[in-house]
Amino acid sequence: MRIARFMIEGKPACGRLEGDWLHPFPADALEDRRELIPPIPVIGAEMLPPCRPGKIVAVGVNYREHARERGKALPAEPLIFLKPSSAALAPQGRIVLPSGVGRVDHEAEMAVVIGRRARHLAEGDAGPFILGYTCFNDVTARELQDREVQFTRAKGFDTFAPFGPWIETDVDPLDLAITGSVNGQVRQSSRTREMVFPPAHLVAFISRVMTLSPGDLIATGTPSGIGPLLPGDVVEVTIQGIGTLSNSVVAASGC
Repeated sequence: MRIARFMIEGKPACGRLEGDWLHPFPADALEDRRELIPPIPVIGAEMLPPCRPGKIVAVGVNYREHARERGKALPAEPLIFLKPSSAALAPQGRIVLPSGVGRVDHEAEMAVVIGRRARHLAEGDAGPFILGYTCFNDVTARELQDREVQFTRAKGFDTFAPFGPWIETDVDPLDLAITGSVNGQVRQSSRTREMVFPPAHLVAFISRVMTLSPGDLIATGTPSGIGPLLPGDVVEVTIQGIGTLSNSVVAASGC
């Protein structure tokens, strides 16, 4: 099942997407996924981020080749940090390059979407708490990241967390092709089996640190091939069995 959100007649609507029709849920939230009738046509409607995360938990150095690319040792346990929910950006939205921060990179990732409140999980129990998966771009001000100890500023600018185009609930996340492309040229290409820590492990680990709520995202890390974005670029994250997230890039003065 694909779960998507659209702005329809001036109001956000969330539901199951089938073709050009949205079968809406009772509210713009994931907690109640009963379907209402009739379905709503979505042709010409504005696509929104497929959920409203209370928090975005990201994982660093979770692909072996990316660790080598960045000169990092493989971590003994997941390295987690937070991106603010205010950084969320819809499919087809514009990534804004802030002034004066230097190089800004794309990072193609798969994100886990939480479906149920989760706390103190064991890895083997994590599955029922995962609603599905979506494409994610962990946009990063690279020079700030390398200069500062904390990642908050480098990862937290508005528009630095594009995700979508929908949540796919019926996919096995353990061995999917993942690519990151800029202007049609593939820069990142890997498979999710190359993760150091798989999704269920990450959900369980993070749930023992903080309570996870429906709609929260866990961005599972990026493969090698990260690279800079420039105004006018179109950056895409494609994951097998999920879909393609596409966003354009503009300079701050062009926003």
